[in-house]
Amino acid sequence: MKKLLLSLSLVLFAGATLFAQEVGGPEIEFEKNVHDFGKMKQYGDASTEFKFTNTGSEPLIISNARGSCGCTVPSWPREPIAPGESAVINVKYDSKRIGPINKSVTITSNAVNQPTKVIRIKGHIDPAPKEETMPVNKSDGAPVSK
Repeated sequence: MKKLLLSLSLVLFAGATLFAQEVGGPEIEFEKNVHDFGKMKQYGDASTEFKFTNTGSEPLIISNARGSCGCTVPSWPREPIAPGESAVINVKYDSKRIGPINKSVTITSNAVNQPTKVIRIKGHIDPAPKEETMPVNKSDGAPVSK
C-alpha cells in the first residue's frame, strides 16, 4: 500500500511539473541584482538602472516596486513587457545622507519564476568638501587678512 501511494504521488508530481512547464508565463531576468556606487561625495548623482528582460512566453506586468525606505525611490514601466523585450527599473538614492548605503527595492510582478524579486544598492557617501571661509578675528568678528 505504501509503495502504491508513493508511486501515485510521484506520478502526480511529475504530471504537475510537466503541466506547469507547458503552460509557461512571464519570467523576469535581471542583468544585475546589486549596484555598488562605491565611494561617492555627498549630493552626488546616486541613481542607477536595473535592466531586465521578459524571458517568458506571456506579457510581464510589474505591479509595484517599493524602496526599503523613503530615501530610495524606484520608478518602473507601467505598461506590459512583451516576451523577449527588455526594460529598466530606475532607482534613485537621496545622497544628502552621509555614510554607508545598503538599501533594497522589492519588485512585485506576475512573473512565474520570481513574483517577488529584491534588487539592492550599496556604497558609501563621504561628506561634501567644506567651503573655504575667511578666518575671523575672535575679538571683534572682523575678517583677518593673510
